Parts: sequence; C-alpha cells; structure tokens
Amino acid sequence: MKQSQPLARVELSPVPRSVTLLGATGSIGSSTVDLLRQEPSRYRVEAVTAHRNAAALAQLAREFGARFAAVADPAAYDVLKDALSGSGIETGAGADAVVEAAQRPADWVMAAITGAASLRPTLAAAERGATVALANKECLVCAGALFMRLAAAAGACVLPVDSEHNAIFQALGAGRREDVRRIILTASGGPFRTFPAEAIRKVTLEQALKHPTWTMGQKVTIDSATLMNKGLELIEAHHLFALAPEALDVVVHPQSVIHGLVEYRDGSVVAQLGSPDMRIPIAHCLAWPVRMGTPAARLDLAKLGTLTFEEPDPIRFPALALARRALTVGGAAPTVLNAANEVAVREFVDRRLGFGGIPSLVEATLDAAERQGAMAAPQSVEEALAVDHNARRLAADLLPEIAAMAS
Repeated sequence: MKQSQPLARVELSPVPRSVTLLGATGSIGSSTVDLLRQEPSRYRVEAVTAHRNAAALAQLAREFGARFAAVADPAAYDVLKDALSGSGIETGAGADAVVEAAQRPADWVMAAITGAASLRPTLAAAERGATVALANKECLVCAGALFMRLAAAAGACVLPVDSEHNAIFQALGAGRREDVRRIILTASGGPFRTFPAEAIRKVTLEQALKHPTWTMGQKVTIDSATLMNKGLELIEAHHLFALAPEALDVVVHPQSVIHGLVEYRDGSVVAQLGSPDMRIPIAHCLAWPVRMGTPAARLDLAKLGTLTFEEPDPIRFPALALARRALTVGGAAPTVLNAANEVAVREFVDRRLGFGGIPSLVEATLDAAERQGAMAAPQSVEEALAVDHNARRLAADLLPEIAAMAS
C-alpha cells in the first residue's frame, strides 16, 4: 500500500486522541459520533463542521465540548451562532471556515464532506501532518496524485474509511507489497442489479434511494445504484495503493459481507469480511493501529448460509466503464468524470434528468472535455478546482439535450 507515512511510526498515546469531524451531521459523521459516544475517555473533539444543518451541529458541539464549529453555508451561520451563544465554542461560516476547522490541532481528522467541496479542507488537514481518515473518495478522484504527494511531503497518514478500501488495507497486512498481483473491490450491485436495461432507464428517485444492504447518504446511494460509486472507488484505489489499472478488479457480491480481497502471486486470496455497517471500518481507522469495540452486528456465516458473486454488467451499468475509461486516460479525466457525475446526480435528485441520463451526461461531458484538450493533470488545488468548474459548466450546457434524450 502506498502510505504517506510508514505505519510503524504511529505511536499510541495515553492521553485522549483529539479529533475533528468534517461533515459531522452526515451519514459517516453520525456513525463516527456513535463510536465516540462508546468510549468518551479516549477521544476529545476539537472541531466539527456541517454543510447547513446548524441546529444539529450545535447540539454535537455542545455534547462533545468542541472548541470550534463551522457551517459551509453562510446562510446557516446565524442559527449556529445563536445556538452556541454563551457556550464558549468558536463559530465560523463559509468555505474558509471549514478549512480553518481542518487546520486546527486535532491528531485525527474524519474527512466526510461529500463531493469536490472536500478537497481544500481535507488537503489542509493532510498538509499539517494529521492522520486523515478519508471517507470522501472525490478528493482522490479529483486530484489523487497531487493529494497523495502533498500528504507524503507533510508526513501525514492517510487511512481509508470506505469499506472496500479499508478491507484492502487490512488484507494487505498478509503479505509483502511486491507480492500483490491484484486487488478486488466488491459491489453490492445496488437496487437494480437484476433489472433489465429498459427498466433501469426509467427507475425513480425513490427506487434509487432504497439500497438493499447499506444505509448511506443520498449521493453515495444513487452512485451505488448506477455503479458509479464503484468506478470512483477504482480510481481512489489506484492512488491509495499505487496499483496499475489492470491490477484493479470489481466483482458484484449482493450480500455485502466480503468487502475487499487481495490476490497474491502464490494464488492466495485474502479477504476481509464483516457486517454491512460503516461503523466497522470507521472504528478501524479511529482506533488504529489498535482496535476498539463497536455496536455493529456480529457476522454469523452459518445463519447467512450463502455468499454469491457475479461479473458487473457494463451494458446495463455503463458508469463503471466510464470510470475505467477516465482512469486509463488519466490526467484530468477523473476530475471531469466526478464533476459531471455530481451535476448529473443533482439533476436526477431534482427530477430534471432521468436515471438513464446520469451516465449519458457524464459520457458527453468527458467527450466534450477531450475535444477541448482540457485533460492535463492538475498540478495544484486551484487547477483541480478550475477543471472541476469547467466540467460542471460543460455538463450544464449539455444537460437539456441529454435530458430530452433520456426522458
């Protein structure tokens, strides 16, 4: 695994570990909070952020005695400020305030802000040498080479929170890095795994949000339904584990019990298993390099009875193939892919684009960016955000045509 800091250099401390939660009120943030409540003496909360849920954020800040709380949406600031009046907790609003939260002196930072908006604050945490629990795959999709290079230079430690990458992280402990032949990420297949192509094109938002095994935020749930989530994870794995695209595979595993596998040169395949509960990989990162207890359900293989596997279908789920294309092209292609997908998902949620139009809009945006020659790899955060902005503009321009075709 390509670690930005050797694992052996992390030392256990008898004092509470200070933590910051970026995206404290979302799905990952809430699961992290649940774990913090299990062992309050082991952790101290430095800062918490949310996008606009100021009331919930203020409640968390008071409960854990945070020193700083910030909302990304300035319109929510008055609610936050009033709710924390007299508490002694500092407050802020806007993108710069979220970056400030990441820069505050916490040992461990949960990076759980959704989308490309997470890039600046997550990188700010890494650049001061913190341990970054990375729950946001878009950071590495948008600027993976840049992010890992700057994290390594700062001596930061990047720990993968995504259940699949966390599984690979654990399975890599079974052998030498040079003996790894390939890694395999598992995909649940989402709610439409058995749907015919024509039915998939016409599914509703309500159907897309009913994931069969995982409880996740809205964006990730829809990405799981299109299999774009797995494509983004391939790109993330490429940067986390320094493996070539041809050494990265995906298999559909509906039970979501095996989360990732590592195949070694001798034919051995090492897998990590667990109940489909995000508190398990979060706990692994929160307590690492030791382990902590969780309230997650224990895995009962005898009761489960059967584990099944199948190849992903690139015809019914073209998003996965689009992500592989972006990974192979490299440069800014993954940044464009992610930006176009964020636009497409938002339009689907707002019911201005059909489900089948999500991969169509992403593909059209990739094509347009290639024609523009806008595929050079970003060399700074500013360049990555500029590529992201341009891709969003392209996607918005293409939207009416794609929406009409997908209706």
